[in-house]
Order: sequence, then structure tokens, then C-alpha cells
Amino acid sequence: MSLKIVFLGTPDFAVSVLATVNASKHEVVGVVTNIDKPAGRGKRIHESAVKKYALENKLSLLQPEKLKGDDFIQSLKALKADVFIVVAFRMLPKEVWSIPPKGTFNLHASLLPNYRGAAPINWAVINQETKTGLTTFMIDEKIDTGNLLLQTTVSIDQRETAGSLHDSLATLGGDLVVQTLDKIAHGITPTPQKTNGSEKEAPKLNKLNTRINWSNSLDEIDALIRGLSPYPVAWTEFVQEEKILPMKIYASEIELTQHNFSLNQLVVEGKQLKVAHTKGFLCIKEVQLPNKKRMLATDLLNGFQFSADAVVK
Repeated sequence: MSLKIVFLGTPDFAVSVLATVNASKHEVVGVVTNIDKPAGRGKRIHESAVKKYALENKLSLLQPEKLKGDDFIQSLKALKADVFIVVAFRMLPKEVWSIPPKGTFNLHASLLPNYRGAAPINWAVINQETKTGLTTFMIDEKIDTGNLLLQTTVSIDQRETAGSLHDSLATLGGDLVVQTLDKIAHGITPTPQKTNGSEKEAPKLNKLNTRINWSNSLDEIDALIRGLSPYPVAWTEFVQEEKILPMKIYASEIELTQHNFSLNQLVVEGKQLKVAHTKGFLCIKEVQLPNKKRMLATDLLNGFQFSADAVVK
């Protein structure tokens, strides 16, 4: 039995899922994504990845300004979908998620109830988890608390980044969503989430929680950098010649050794850029300074000179 679907999503992660669903026996009768917004220095109008896919594949597209707007609600109802799928989209009002007769379900990039929140992929890497996964669950009034449908577990490699884990989960997400649709088509009983109080959260990333704390262990700092790469990127400030400049760090390695440098000192050894730590060095591999592109630290050192007293803070 095939189902008629409305798909709601915005970023690249959602596109991978949408493409898999669109290639399945189920029919995508509508796609909902965010309105176009100006982005970048030139403030050019930016179309979401989901919109681009929908247009390329001639899918019916809706871009509502207000999710509770009468025109939008009536347009959704006119599509006569059996089920709505949500992947990386805004929180839906009940007026929307209650429309389809078989309900609305969400794909979340964690093993719920662990890592509820906006950034589950990032926090799983930041917290040095060894496994995570994907969950489909029915949407209700709260965030990420609805009854569970299906789950799949994924191992996290020791040198995993948010970017590599994102890509792995996006590929698997489409398959899990199609499996969920098949189960819904033939009847499935969702199960309530069971919590014990030890679950970790995945709050939205901001300027404060993406800043490197150099008093943390080397493992924690390195995990933060991997968990925020390639977006939104871990950052710090360095002081040089009485100037304080921001620095984004995309990739790093740990060097455990004894040394005589001052803590937090920026050390240049040959073509290596390091930060002195109590247990050794954090070796900076990819970096971005103000008004410069992301680059290898070795390339940066060809044209930028750090003073002998430069430190991170």
C-alpha cells in the first residue's frame, strides 16, 4: 500500500531523505520549506536546499510565511495527504500536524529520548559518544517527546566530525523514513518514550557554547572542534601585539608531550601551529582568521606571522 505524503524540511540533511522517499513507492504530493531569505555579505536571496530539489523534480511547493495562516492550512488540506513527514523544519502548530489522517512524524538525528533539541549530531560528537542513531516519532505538542516509531543505531568513529556524521545519518535517514512509511501503511502502534533522568540534551548552538574553553582537557577541546566542524565552527580569540583577534578552528590533533611553554601560548614549530596545554599541545590543522578564507594552518603560516608572545584566551 502506498501513501500520499507532504514533506516538510529545509537543509541538505532533509534533501537526502526527500530524495529517497520520492524514489519509493510512496507519492510525494507536496513539499513545504522556509521562505527565501537574504544571506551572505551581498544579502542575495537564498533558496533552501529542499526548495531547489522540489523545483528540479517538479514537486508541488509551499513556502508559508505563517504556519497558522488560513491560506496555507487550506492548501495543505487540499493535497489530501495520508501523512506528513518533518525533517529539520520549524516546530509545527497543532493546526498543521493534526491534518493528515495517519498523523505527522518527525525524523530526529539521535536515539530518543537522548539528545532532544536542535543540534543532536553536534552534541553527540562534542560529548565523545561512541554511538548515536536516528529516530522516527509522532509529533505532539512538545518538542521531541512524541511516541516512537522506529530507530536505528550508528557507531561514531574516534575521529568523527559533525560533518561526516551528518552525511552518514542523512544517507540512513531516507531508508528509515521509507521503512516507517511502510509500517504506517500496514498499521504500527507507536510506543511512548521512556526516560530515566540521565538523558543528555542537544541545545541550540550559540556564540557562548561554541567558544573553546582552554582549561578543558585536550580530548574535550578536540571533540568540541570536531563536533562543530564544518558548521558552526569552534572559535577562540588570540592576543598579539595588544590586539585581540577571533580565530575559527576547523580541525585539530592532540600531541601528548612535556614542554616548557606557557599555557595557552601559540607556538609555531616549523610548519606547525600549536597551542600549549598542561598535557602537551593542541595542533591546529585548519583555521580561519578575520578576512581570510578557511585554510590549512601550514598555508596560513606561509603568509601570516604570529608573535612570540601570542596567546589564546
